[in-house]
Amino acid sequence: MTQAQHALVIAGAGSGKTRTLTYRVAWLLSRGVPGWRILLLTFTNKAAHEMLERVQKLVGMQSGTIWGGTFHSIANRILRSHAERLGYRPGFTIIDSDDQKALMRALVKQHVGKQNKNDPFPKPELLLNILSLATNTGRDWEELLGMNYPSLKKHVQTVAAIYTDYAQRKREANTMDFDDLLVKLLELLRQHEEVRSMLQGRFLHVLVDEYQDTNVLQDRIISLLGGGQHTCLEAVGDDAQSIYSWRGAQVDHIFKFTERYPDAEVYKIETNYRSLPAILEIANATIAGNERQFHKVLQPNRQGDGRLPTIYPAPDNRTEAMYVAQRIAELIDYGEKPAEIAVLYRAHFHSLDIQMELTRRHIPYRITSGLRFFEQAHVKDVVAYLRLLANPNDETAFRRIVSTFPKVGEISAGNMWINWQKAWQDAVNEKPPTSRRRHTDLANKVHVPAAAQAHWNAMLDTLDGLQPEDHELTPAEMVMHVLQRIDPFLRAQYENAEERMEDIEQLARSLSDAENLDDFLSQVALLSETDREVSAQEDDKITLSTIHQAKGLEWNHVFIMFLGEGLFPHYRIINGCDPAEMEEETRLFYVAVTRAKDRLTLSYPRYNGHSYEGQFCHPSRFLTALPPELYEVEQG
Repeated sequence: MTQAQHALVIAGAGSGKTRTLTYRVAWLLSRGVPGWRILLLTFTNKAAHEMLERVQKLVGMQSGTIWGGTFHSIANRILRSHAERLGYRPGFTIIDSDDQKALMRALVKQHVGKQNKNDPFPKPELLLNILSLATNTGRDWEELLGMNYPSLKKHVQTVAAIYTDYAQRKREANTMDFDDLLVKLLELLRQHEEVRSMLQGRFLHVLVDEYQDTNVLQDRIISLLGGGQHTCLEAVGDDAQSIYSWRGAQVDHIFKFTERYPDAEVYKIETNYRSLPAILEIANATIAGNERQFHKVLQPNRQGDGRLPTIYPAPDNRTEAMYVAQRIAELIDYGEKPAEIAVLYRAHFHSLDIQMELTRRHIPYRITSGLRFFEQAHVKDVVAYLRLLANPNDETAFRRIVSTFPKVGEISAGNMWINWQKAWQDAVNEKPPTSRRRHTDLANKVHVPAAAQAHWNAMLDTLDGLQPEDHELTPAEMVMHVLQRIDPFLRAQYENAEERMEDIEQLARSLSDAENLDDFLSQVALLSETDREVSAQEDDKITLSTIHQAKGLEWNHVFIMFLGEGLFPHYRIINGCDPAEMEEETRLFYVAVTRAKDRLTLSYPRYNGHSYEGQFCHPSRFLTALPPELYEVEQG
């Protein structure tokens, strides 16, 4: 690099971004820059440790004096010396996510006790997520609440009181949460010029990793720490891999770098050491249409073997899963290590079909995008209703449902179960076997805490709704009926309620061939058990992951599934008509493609849907926009 005041390095996918930072630090040390005058900001401790270890090997000297670490760890280090200026006592402690939930849970209990107990109130986790997103995006939490959770706007005054008490309780306890570390560091730098000047004078070089992922807080901290008269700010990132706006990252930071620092030099690294040329052709074609970008063309370092990526238009979602599972089985038979195979998808619920198919074939896998499908709480909750309908003596199912009610703990659930058994047996004795027994007839025969009465009545009404008098529901229709009833609960309890509802819809559709309720529940039980057995096998497993969680990783063979229009890109983004959101969706597909080293397979179901009813599915615009000479089509 030249001796520019600042520098922006655009490091393309697979170009060795970590190596770039490592060699830059090593070069600075070799030129006599003291380690304590270098600040290296990363997003993970692992990245910082790897870079510093490589630096030590390169220069043959200790790199321990370098200030290297995550934004939060560096903030903690600075605040340890200066937090008293902000009113904290020496030795403040940091509360983790469990501590946060415990504190928020106590505050919710304190404030919501004065409200209508039958009115769903946001879970502590959801309140914390809203507050954190507001903090990291610089937006007002009330605005986010109204925009993302309109049904909760009626609670805004209570939420405001809880947030006020949350901040006060942390301060009284001399504690900070992880967001506070960044907030208080920024406050320190802004309000105390002597500290800011001291730090700016200390660091001659501020290096930032994954600059495209910085949020508002991080960007402001960078501008202050790197704002010294003799400080060189060097940011490394890739605008084409900016995919985390939903958690506060702002791609504008990397696009506007040269506007904010007019003397900055921009360097592009376009040589890709990961993928074969045919895969890079797909990647380059994918990102070419984005208007806002640092234009670059990935160039392969590896030689190709003439084979093109494959597109498979499956007749339906199950056939798609069978195809991918069969290809995986063949690769393993030919000697490929399962750990070198990955199946990627946009949303976690897209993984159900492939999970089920791999489970049936006893192919070991690990899932990084969340819990295995049948381990998820909301899936278990829905299945519990159907289990209790099929077998009123299912104590586990009964307890699972009632434990979600307010003021129902383990003892109350046990007492309710005893009452339920007696009331149900009395109902059986009163009516002949052919006579229909209504669950709502038991409403007053089970002692229920007053706060849970409305929930209890709703549960009985839901069970009766699963057995209408004029016709018989299919298991898939039963699942959707329960989903409709618990919809308000999901929206009040979970930040990702829409995704959880999609999970349940996928469950209904994927097991829609069940002939009756008993058959449905048997399939669920057997798949759940086999799933656990497969999970417990050897560590060498294929990976199932959302694309967001796959960023930074690579595999020899990558399968990208559910590439249907409305699935990927997501229908909400298509309907939203926001060019910035569609460009990020394009970048997400680009990230997925560039995870593959040797083989890339793209697939979509021609018949699929977001509901159990199903719908015909067109290929994603990401597929139809590709020049046909870049891939081969495998017909199902």
